[in-house]
Amino acid sequence: MSTTPATARLMDGSGLARRLVEETAARAADLTRRTGTRPCLATVLVGADPASVTYVKMKRARCEKAGIRSRHVELPATTTTAELVATLENLSNDPEVHGILLQHPVGPGIDERAAFEAIAPEKDVDGVTFSSFATMSFGLPGFVSCTPGGIMRLLDAYGVDPAGKRAVVVGRSAILGKPAGMLLLARNATVTYCHSHTADLSAAVREADILVAAVGRPRFIKGEDIKPGAVVIDAGYNPGNVGDVDFETAATRASLINPVPGGVGPMTIAVLLAQTVDAAERGLSR
Repeated sequence: MSTTPATARLMDGSGLARRLVEETAARAADLTRRTGTRPCLATVLVGADPASVTYVKMKRARCEKAGIRSRHVELPATTTTAELVATLENLSNDPEVHGILLQHPVGPGIDERAAFEAIAPEKDVDGVTFSSFATMSFGLPGFVSCTPGGIMRLLDAYGVDPAGKRAVVVGRSAILGKPAGMLLLARNATVTYCHSHTADLSAAVREADILVAAVGRPRFIKGEDIKPGAVVIDAGYNPGNVGDVDFETAATRASLINPVPGGVGPMTIAVLLAQTVDAAERGLSR
């Protein structure tokens, strides 16, 4: 790592996630004690992509730590869209399952959107369905996409109020960039969406009081483009444990920045677990 002196304060996503998981575990234990029902998260994995297998194992281990029962469904890489949809519909109809996570990407032969839409909205604890995006955008009860939800909790933990700030989101995916912008807009930020095809991206980034990098390209955002004093959220994770922001140079200009790993990733899983307990509580109250 470079010896360039960093002036930015680090946003510790790992520590914040640990505290959120502890709170979630206490809520899960209380729910189980009061009702006899243990919250249950069903994970569905298609194929055996090594990274996906690792992610699912990690999520299941975190479930156990939080007192959440994990049910895992493994499907072969040859699974069709219809077969995956049927699996997700069965889990949606199972009263013992409170949350459903479809590990993505699911492979080129499957209609991922059709699969997501087979998840019942009340069990969409990963926040991937049309319904979840709509309720989140309108500020109605529902589930937020987990990574954007984790980003907002990270900002709150470090006293960053988006109101009146110019927020620039670099990335437009349906479960990260787009919902991140909507959550910031709901908190009265002025939001600009950018992406890899934005003309003069550097000029847009230089205007950001809050920058969310979610484009999926290593060190895509250069430190010299960071506005002095900006808050930088790097939601990227690329081979070699590097994010979408050139951390070493950005840290000399930003006021707050998260590391990769140890920033947004742990918060994503922590929000997933918290929303699973939310789903169990709501299900029992209906």
